[in-house]
Amino acid sequence: MALDRSTPNDLSAFWMPFTANRQFKKNPRMFVSADKMHYKTADGRSVLDGTAGLWCCNAGHNSPRIVEAIQKQAGELDYAPAFQMGHPVAFELANRLRDMAPEPFEHVFFTNSGSESVETALKIAIAYQRAIGQGTRTRLVGRERGYHGVNFGGISVGGIVNNRKYFGTLLAGVDHLPHTHIKENAFTRGQPEHGAHLADELERIVALHGPETIAAVIVEPMAGSTGVLLPPKGYLQRLRDICTKHGILLIFDEVITGFGRLGSSFAAEHYGVMPDMITCAKGLTNGVIPMGAVLATKEIHDAFMQGPEHMIELFHGYTYSGNPIASAAGVASLETYKEDGLFERAAALAPYWEDALHSLKDHPHVIDIRNEGLIGAVELEPIAGEPTKRAFSAFLDCYDHDCLIRTTGDIIAMSPPLIIEKAHIDQLIGTLGDTLKRID
Repeated sequence: MALDRSTPNDLSAFWMPFTANRQFKKNPRMFVSADKMHYKTADGRSVLDGTAGLWCCNAGHNSPRIVEAIQKQAGELDYAPAFQMGHPVAFELANRLRDMAPEPFEHVFFTNSGSESVETALKIAIAYQRAIGQGTRTRLVGRERGYHGVNFGGISVGGIVNNRKYFGTLLAGVDHLPHTHIKENAFTRGQPEHGAHLADELERIVALHGPETIAAVIVEPMAGSTGVLLPPKGYLQRLRDICTKHGILLIFDEVITGFGRLGSSFAAEHYGVMPDMITCAKGLTNGVIPMGAVLATKEIHDAFMQGPEHMIELFHGYTYSGNPIASAAGVASLETYKEDGLFERAAALAPYWEDALHSLKDHPHVIDIRNEGLIGAVELEPIAGEPTKRAFSAFLDCYDHDCLIRTTGDIIAMSPPLIIEKAHIDQLIGTLGDTLKRID
């Protein structure tokens, strides 16, 4: 049976993630193809991608190197087990990741998503503490409004209320730092000046439970899915210093910020603060094939390389860890970023992007604007008694006018592919500006 490239007659079977299913299925918004900066809809419209898919298509859509690599790999080796076996492309990708990452990171553990990368990093952190004789360290510390995927570990250390409240008590032994979104920083361009002191809350948590109980702290260096919350100047370094002081591992969740989004390979490099582990996904394969990874230092890796050599060192992994086709997509994605100079391009375009975003400051409903690299957020005044409705109306209106944005609560978030041109920025921000004038 031929694949239906238009809107299927029956939409009922697919229970869609993070979607108002009933609203969508009454008036579906279907993409049927994509190329470079644009999606093509089922009704033939070309929609400018202002979100890089879902923070992931950094090289744009239908990138030739990536398409060719997937096709070639599928014809050579479709699947190989990663348990006690290997294949060359996974090792090649791991080496390339190591070479592009900041200096402390020498080892890569492959997963299938950002959520799995977080679960993996949390498990490695606890197991590492046990491996070095610190088995009492089992407590984890996240942050309010943090997003670390949707598995039980991720929502436990995460701090987005609706992602947590429906699923019971979650993991025990988890604390949360306060978020860094404070009113003094409204309409800041780049990193805000105020709020570094909020990192000192970690000292209170340490004093409350004792440092010997805490395995790791996990934060997004720049919180994306909650609405683009930037780290105040000095904040990340304070977290690093407190963790080092008390023997606590620091994990940066870079599922969004990795692979050029801020103009560097990783936010750790951009902000000049090195954690002990980095989680990544999304841009690793340009969003084309599901894949994630955890980058770890030599110190963490080598702590497990003890005992008889025939014994498994870490009882953890996934059927699709280092999948051949995903690995090929990853290698081609990293090649594309390098050969096309996309990280440098993002850094060069960031000032133009910033000016365009902040031109919306005096538009209706706007109460804050935030930006860093090629990420931006426009926060709207909520409608009294109807939270999220205003931003969702903006999302629908932009889509109707051929631009794709993303909303979280009453915040509009944008993160375009790094191949974006200035004319595309003008179109995206111009369309959003017109939308803000139209909606109630």
